[in-house]
Amino acid sequence: MRKIFKILILVFLIIFLFFIFFFFVGKTIPAEKIIFGINFSQKQAFYFGLDWKEVYLALLDNLKVKNIKLATYWDLIENKKDEFNFEDLDWQIEEAEKKNLKILLVLGMKSPRWPECHLPDWAKNLKKEEQQKEILELIEAIVLRYKDSPAIETWQIENEPFFPFGQCPWVDKNFLKKEIKLVKSLDKRSVLISDSGEGSFWIQAAKYGDLIGTTMYKRVYFYPNPIYRFFPKFPRFGFYIHYPFPPVFYYRKMKLIEILFQKKVICIELQAEPWGPKLIWDLPLKEQEKTMNLEKFKYNIEFAKKTGISKFYLWGGEWWYWLKEKQNRPEIWEEAKKLFK
Repeated sequence: MRKIFKILILVFLIIFLFFIFFFFVGKTIPAEKIIFGINFSQKQAFYFGLDWKEVYLALLDNLKVKNIKLATYWDLIENKKDEFNFEDLDWQIEEAEKKNLKILLVLGMKSPRWPECHLPDWAKNLKKEEQQKEILELIEAIVLRYKDSPAIETWQIENEPFFPFGQCPWVDKNFLKKEIKLVKSLDKRSVLISDSGEGSFWIQAAKYGDLIGTTMYKRVYFYPNPIYRFFPKFPRFGFYIHYPFPPVFYYRKMKLIEILFQKKVICIELQAEPWGPKLIWDLPLKEQEKTMNLEKFKYNIEFAKKTGISKFYLWGGEWWYWLKEKQNRPEIWEEAKKLFK
């Protein structure tokens, strides 16, 4: 038994050292051409007390963004059962068409920004099967409405569907397959599936999607969520962390996906705004700067360039605009302009 135990320890150490060497040591080859786009959330702009249309047009006209990721929100589009209101989304897509933008459009129950799953009130108490039926009807309506738009480049189905983050009623991989099958039956464009950049190796996303989307965060306020799942009465606490992963961590994962699945990886969320213990608009500026300021913004951009990934959608445009217009702090907005020339 002692010999077996020693052998097991040795095997574990070898695997551990290989993991450390493979994912933490080595050089990367930066992409020859890097494209920067931006995320936009109508809800996020509204929560900052901003005119969301004004923010959107500033991103397009002032920053000169050419690639944008837009979220569709179930509770905004279908606030009442079977009554679709596409007015706001129509406007966003029409403005993008005027300026020859390329859109990554997010579909499904789980969309970017807290609480992640944006269910309308009328759907919250439905049974899971009923909710899924309604979601498929919503997706079909959206795809049929916009599939002829020249601005739509890719469909993203759900936001990090395998990652347990947000206030969501369920996770269902079989349902994700149904969503993908439905979209592919309606349109020929590629389907993107996203996953956590720091908490996943993107294998599941690569099995489901034509294109893989990852996130990239460097400094965040961290809650040890597994503790609360197993011990719900455990006192809540959190702390700031700086993710220790070097550029080669993302580079090697990307290369594995390319080799094993022959699929491309892009970054659909590059951190360019604070992540604190509260939502941004409830955080004092001093607290916001613990996870994002001009120096950290520049650092994250340079870090991203070293990963070998060739396309990034920055996460935080609404915050930059709020800083510029409401706090007289235009530094990050002006720095971001350089990326979209």
